[in-house]
Amino acid sequence: MKKRLNKVIAVALAAVTACGMLAGCGNSGSSASSSSAASGDSDVLRVGMEADYAPFNWTQTDNSNNAAEIQGGGYAGGYDVAIAQQIAKGLGKKLVIVKTEWDGLSPALTSGKIDMIIAGMSATKERKETIDFSENYYTSDLVVVVKKDGAFAKATSLPDFKGAKITAQLNTFHYTVIDQIEGVSKQNALEDFPTMIAAVKSGKIDGYISERPGALAAVAANPELSYVEFGQGKGFKYDTDEVSIAVGLKKGSDLTTKVNEILKGISEEERTKLMDEAIKNQPKIG
Repeated sequence: MKKRLNKVIAVALAAVTACGMLAGCGNSGSSASSSSAASGDSDVLRVGMEADYAPFNWTQTDNSNNAAEIQGGGYAGGYDVAIAQQIAKGLGKKLVIVKTEWDGLSPALTSGKIDMIIAGMSATKERKETIDFSENYYTSDLVVVVKKDGAFAKATSLPDFKGAKITAQLNTFHYTVIDQIEGVSKQNALEDFPTMIAAVKSGKIDGYISERPGALAAVAANPELSYVEFGQGKGFKYDTDEVSIAVGLKKGSDLTTKVNEILKGISEEERTKLMDEAIKNQPKIG
């Protein structure tokens, strides 16, 4: 038994030594592979998104309407997916969607688990500290989703929401602009849009902040909902970059210039068409 144990230990030590010499075992090899893929050497483009933010991105069970494959199973559709497909084509790569929770997107990018983020993400000053962004590929404005027959359905300006129970998605700038409503009852931020939709429908909250395409998607799937748009000077104040979405990339990535060239080739007319198709094809949410 002792002889056998010594032999096992010797074999193990030899394996460890070989691994160290090759510098290709365990975490080191994995990191090198991830770094290589993220730098553009792989034939696969791994794009991170929630796949739960219609009409920008969502999850579905089949590949209808030109949906893209999700790593681990299932398919993703939406405006972000359509943009990702054009970028993958322009780079000559196969697109694979890596479904990732919102808070995990930037860490997944910086760690090399994904090559880029295409997830309705705004290029805020805070995010620019850790990752780079492409030029914008969509610009929207902020609205408030409410009940169609609710007390705030006819609101036209921020003061009209005094006393309203309002929230927004966790860790988004949407949540910070709620403070611009004087006398508002700011609620805890919620994880995702389906949860917020359910909260409005049940009366738990009076409304939530959304970008207009997301509001269109929610209302299209839930006829009992509506959304409030604001005239010039009557709504939220924010930088254009905060309501514009861009592709997130690693700091100093050589993909940034290539992505910008591809985006430049997508006309405004085509972008509008892609968004219209996404709203039309989106699954029911809420």
